[in-house]
Amino acid sequence: MNLNDRLNALRAQETSPDDAQSSTATSPVPPEVGEETVRASAMSFAAPAAMPGETSSKPSQVDLTSREPQQRPAGVADPLAAIKEKAAEELFGRIGSRLNDASLTEEQLHQLARAELADIVAGEQLALSTAQRNRLIDDIGADVLGYGPLEPLLADPTVSEIMVNRFDRLYVERNGRLQETSHRFTGEPQLRRVIERIVSKVGRRIDESSPLVDARLEDGSRVNAIIPPLAVDGASLTIRKFAGTPYTVNDLIDFGSMTREAATVLDAAVRAKLNILVSGGTGTGKTTLLNVLSAFIPGDERIITIEDAVELQLQQEHVVRLESRPSNIEGRGEITIRDLVRNSLRMRPDRIVVGEVRGAESLDMLQAMNTGHEGSISTVHANSPRDAISRMETLVLMAGMDLPLRAIREQIASAIDIIVQIGRHKDGVRRLTHITEVHGMEGDIITLQDAFTFDYSAGFDNEGRLLGRIEPTGVRPRFAERIADHGIALPVSLFQPDLREMLGEVR
Repeated sequence: MNLNDRLNALRAQETSPDDAQSSTATSPVPPEVGEETVRASAMSFAAPAAMPGETSSKPSQVDLTSREPQQRPAGVADPLAAIKEKAAEELFGRIGSRLNDASLTEEQLHQLARAELADIVAGEQLALSTAQRNRLIDDIGADVLGYGPLEPLLADPTVSEIMVNRFDRLYVERNGRLQETSHRFTGEPQLRRVIERIVSKVGRRIDESSPLVDARLEDGSRVNAIIPPLAVDGASLTIRKFAGTPYTVNDLIDFGSMTREAATVLDAAVRAKLNILVSGGTGTGKTTLLNVLSAFIPGDERIITIEDAVELQLQQEHVVRLESRPSNIEGRGEITIRDLVRNSLRMRPDRIVVGEVRGAESLDMLQAMNTGHEGSISTVHANSPRDAISRMETLVLMAGMDLPLRAIREQIASAIDIIVQIGRHKDGVRRLTHITEVHGMEGDIITLQDAFTFDYSAGFDNEGRLLGRIEPTGVRPRFAERIADHGIALPVSLFQPDLREMLGEVR
């Protein structure tokens, strides 16, 4: 049976009397269902889907975000699913080896695939109009050369994270809350193809010998993939989306993530070249806050960024971005964050920004902060400022230098000036909870002093939203004097809870 016969059989099945009697909630699917299905699922693959905030001069795509709440009625299958799958498989048979060909640009690859798809569809003599045929080609092209069912989720600005537990279980995060979606991959092979396409674009690989990988999309969105045998139920994919336009400090203030007073202090601290450590748990917005803090760095300074996978979106012109590299299939060629931190010291940096310290590179980062590279910023996984100190101690020990604990603590106390703690609360909103100064050493203990802490006393509103905000403690921190030495004036009222309204806009 050719594709045309299969399409006619599916249409006949959709309109059979038995189906009409079995459901009173939906009317029989008309013979034109093939056209409507193609229209509903059509997506141009002439250009990748634009992320929120981005513009493109390439052909526009059908907006699929409105399809998210609409699910196909129970018992009604996509009549073109089998056709699309067969055509996709034949396309892979023809050009599969060239999908990851580095010598082909994306535009050339799309043109090649479209030409082959047109030949495949024409060869089957489908009973479709020219418009239907073109839309079918576009839809298949999106599955093969794009990210399949992930495309509408990536284009949806309300989605902040995409989680694929397996090919038929897709979840998203909206406004800090998880929701299951109606989108599905056709099977494990399609999911694996999408994963391989994502990781191959950034020079990574994923296979049985290396079954987990960190990668990124073109816009910097963070990607983690893990496949069998480590993922027992099938391949799993997690994408943490980044906004097409980076958030600004005013955005975070509008979201309720910080107050204008806290923003003013952080702005001054960055411009005065204080060393800042952003601390928070997984998914609390550390990288977003790091982006905002980096925006305060003057444009005439040389910035070196170091990351596992490039995510930071710095707006300054004088920026050099470095990215670590895993070992190749022979187990060679690995370049670690520690290697990059050491190399950055020879690159005449004014600022070193490390996306996250999670290993032996923490020692090199501390030494850089203590040897003239002031104004450095990094992040660390920890649930409180005190935990951040303990975490740094543990990471330094991973360097294998066998340093005494007191020497490590002296390095930390001397290097880090401010710890900015961020957390995600019950209502799903990420907020600053502490701005804490590292005072120094008392005996063998590193002493900390909170300049701002979060006030939880206001409770929650009727919609479950936390009403509190970060408030000054009334203690003027010592770093205010260092800020003043750089010619940056911070009013005394900034640190007084009762006089906060006297402060104007962020300068």
